[in-house]
Amino acid sequence: MSNLIWNRTDTSPEATLLMAHGAGAPMDSAFMEKLAGALAAEGIAVARFEFAYMAGRRTGGSKKPPPRADKLIGEFQTALQSLLSGTEGPLFLGGKSMGGRVAAMLGGGGSLPARVKGICCFGYPFHPTGKPDADWRLAPLDEAKRPVLILQGDRDPFGSKAELDAVALPKHVSLTYLEDGNHDFGPRGKSPATLDGNIRAAAAATATFALSR
Repeated sequence: MSNLIWNRTDTSPEATLLMAHGAGAPMDSAFMEKLAGALAAEGIAVARFEFAYMAGRRTGGSKKPPPRADKLIGEFQTALQSLLSGTEGPLFLGGKSMGGRVAAMLGGGGSLPARVKGICCFGYPFHPTGKPDADWRLAPLDEAKRPVLILQGDRDPFGSKAELDAVALPKHVSLTYLEDGNHDFGPRGKSPATLDGNIRAAAAATATFALSR
C-alpha cells in the first residue's frame, strides 16, 4: 500500500477522514485533490490512500480492472489500523465512488473501533453506470453500523436524484445532492452551479455531518 497523502487543517481538526479513490482514478486525481483541500478548509483533516492495484500502475504495472469491491475491504482495514495510532479524535471512513462503497462495506463489520463515527460516500455507485434496471448495491448501506452520508450529483449516472427519489434508504443513511452534478459533481455548462461550488458544498455538508456525530 502506498503512503498516505495528507491534507491537514490550520488548527486542530474537528475530525479525520480516511478516504479511498474510485475504481479508475488514483488518490491524487484532480477531483480528490480539490475535495481533500475543501474538506481541510472546513476543519476536516484528510488522509488519502491507494489500493494496491492502483498503486501498482505507478510502477509500470498493467492497467487491469480493480478486484471486486469486497476483496478490498482488508486493504481499507489495514489503512485504518495504520491511522489509529497516529491520530486523535473522531475518525470517518469514506471514498469516491468504489472507495465509498468499500468504506460502507467495512462499516458493516463487527470490529470497528469506537473512534470511527461515520461513513462518507462521494458519488455512491448505486448501480452500474446508466443501468438502473441492474441490481442495486444497497446492501453495504443497509448493513452499515455507523451513520452514512452520501454526497451525490443530481445527474449521477450511477444513481440520479430522479432514480433515488423512488428508493427507500435506511434511516441511518442521509443524502445531500449537488446541483446539476454528474458522478464527479460537475454541472453542465448552462447550469448556474459550478464544479468548485459543488465540491465546497459537499465539503461543508461533510463537516456538518462530522460535527453532529
